[in-house]
Amino acid sequence: MSGPAIFADGPLKHAAILGSFCMGFGVVLAVTYIVTADAIRQRSDDDKRASLDQVIPAGLHDNNPLTDTLTLPGHEGKPVTVFRATRDHKVTALAYEIIGSGYAGEVRLMLGVDAEGTVLGVRPLAHKETPGLGDKIEPAKTDWISRFTGLSLGNPPVGKWKVKKDGGQFDQFSGATITPRGVVGAIRGGLEFFAANKARLVETR
Repeated sequence: MSGPAIFADGPLKHAAILGSFCMGFGVVLAVTYIVTADAIRQRSDDDKRASLDQVIPAGLHDNNPLTDTLTLPGHEGKPVTVFRATRDHKVTALAYEIIGSGYAGEVRLMLGVDAEGTVLGVRPLAHKETPGLGDKIEPAKTDWISRFTGLSLGNPPVGKWKVKKDGGQFDQFSGATITPRGVVGAIRGGLEFFAANKARLVETR
């Protein structure tokens, strides 16, 4: 009689120990999330604010663009969060994330435009491009990304919003065409998004 009972107790005991361990681990994860959630959220807000400051001049607004947002459908219906800068309750500038395809994958950038669709600035947010080649989109590496400031969808004409290798106006990098091609295309797409949604983007709430 005792043999089967001992055999049965073994798996049950191990299951209880394993269950307790999993429960304890889950509690630790939950507590860690609660403790760090605010810090993570604050860090995310700080990063967004820093990006916005680089593409929207402070003198253009008297509001906080980080909290004045709207969401519109973008390419393939994907939602685009737009940060709006206003002065005296009038929209003066907007910023939103655009995405291009680089050599090493996705290139995320923040695009800032004024109320007429002229580029105020473009800054990389994240990429995995090759150091010394594709990473020349970084403003700390070259001034290439700053050359878009002051341009718009009609300046140059839409057909010239390409790298020179493709018949456009913009320089590619020596030994690296894919990354600048992807960035130029992303900026053009961002300006087309503005043109398609201008009335909604600049309307006064």
